[in-house]
Amino acid sequence: MSSISKKIKFVSLIVFLSLFTAILLFTQSRLELPVFSTDDGPRAVYKGNNGIALTFNIGWGDTKAEPIIQLLEKNNVKEATFFLSGAWAERHPDLTKKIQELGFEIGILGYDYVNYSEVETGEIRKDIGKAQEVFTKLGVKEISLVRAPTGHFNKATIDTVDQLGFTLVHWSINSHDWTNPGVENIVHNVQHAANGDILLFHASDSAKQTKDALPVILKGLENKGEFVSVSDLINAGKVKTKLVP
Repeated sequence: MSSISKKIKFVSLIVFLSLFTAILLFTQSRLELPVFSTDDGPRAVYKGNNGIALTFNIGWGDTKAEPIIQLLEKNNVKEATFFLSGAWAERHPDLTKKIQELGFEIGILGYDYVNYSEVETGEIRKDIGKAQEVFTKLGVKEISLVRAPTGHFNKATIDTVDQLGFTLVHWSINSHDWTNPGVENIVHNVQHAANGDILLFHASDSAKQTKDALPVILKGLENKGEFVSVSDLINAGKVKTKLVP
């Protein structure tokens, strides 16, 4: 084989590898980018600029929520946001009232455990509306926040929530406490939280280790930012509002 042929094959190989690498990097970057990255239209809030927002999802269960509420009160945590399913609040009016009396913010976690990314917008409207009726009956007023019950949502979800007059809230740090990975792992999962972060915890009965992890977490975060409600985090300044897969 002549030296010219070898050079042509070598150059062709380099071009092919470069093109393959470029395609691979482009594909990966598209996967990592928000699914809907346009600047116009409603968005899902997942981070702010001023404070740290502790958020707790409660969808079911009778035993874990109250101890966590009491622990926050005992540790003098004045601000936190509880996303409650309408079905849970309906069964636990006293605890819902307790959350409100302590000054904690309440957001809607739907009524049933519905994956909003897999149903028609009419079902989303029905689920949120049913939850809203429960909170109205319980005297919970001025609810402005919604969180997708399973954490999954799409552009249609965001548009629907916005049309209903709510803000869709995701999170920037997930404690993964519902998997019960051990207290140390839950603490580790949130130890890098900083000013502006929205932290996800659970107070349903599936989260068996959250209460034991919280004292360590609260101690570790006390010098990283003031605990604020999600609404205060949103109202404090510019927020980050891209769709988080």
